[in-house]
Amino acid sequence: MRLEPRRKNSASLRSRNLTMVGALGMAAAAAVLLTGCGQSADNATSAATSEAAKVLPQQQTTTPSATAELTEEQQERKEVLDATKVTFDDAATTAVGEVAGGKLVDLDLEGVDDDDRDESPSPTATGSPTGTASPTGTSSPTASPGAEGPVWVAEVAERDGTIHTVRINAVDGKVTEARVDADQETEDKEQTVEWLSQATQTPQQAAKVATEKKKGTVTSVSLEDNNGDGVIWAVDVVGSDWKRTTFDVDAKTDAIVREENDDY
Repeated sequence: MRLEPRRKNSASLRSRNLTMVGALGMAAAAAVLLTGCGQSADNATSAATSEAAKVLPQQQTTTPSATAELTEEQQERKEVLDATKVTFDDAATTAVGEVAGGKLVDLDLEGVDDDDRDESPSPTATGSPTGTASPTGTSSPTASPGAEGPVWVAEVAERDGTIHTVRINAVDGKVTEARVDADQETEDKEQTVEWLSQATQTPQQAAKVATEKKKGTVTSVSLEDNNGDGVIWAVDVVGSDWKRTTFDVDAKTDAIVREENDDY
């Protein structure tokens, strides 16, 4: 008796194929739905971001320039000092060299805080030459460097107290004027001699003490009375922030007895 091979169940195979196709279709549909949801979420996020950008202003990243923040006084100092090439020490040496046996009692960079300086006491009754007429008949600059550029104005005393005014170009270091005022009082000369006799420290030493305390540029050194308690060198130093600090340095001991900082 011959045995026939077992017939395969074709209906069962078709059923399995349909089941697999159905499963694959459902998986594909689910993937499409997920993709659609993701795109919808991204679109919603982008839309929300765009709407927020319309409401919230963009943050400023720029800052005001340093020049825009300077006060009028600081701007004047900056203009003069940027143009100045001759240092205080060099100007002092040049000024004293114009007067035989002379001693420096005052040296100012013209155009820097002139208004405040004019109010300060001076060893002479004639005061600082700042703002007085020059030999050519034109007045000297008092705010910023003029056509001649920045100028150092020095007062140098003879042994008898007679004051010589020496003007030095602060760019090339040349002396542009040296004069003696004829109307100096005997009392003023005697006071100058007395003050200088008490000042055992030089103005250069006082300037060094001041700049060791505050880094900057010396713009003025003046011999002054310390309210009846000896004499001082009043030293003005302008820092990198263009603010001025005045140091009162004891003319005997080189000790700083007073310090005043300007907020402008």
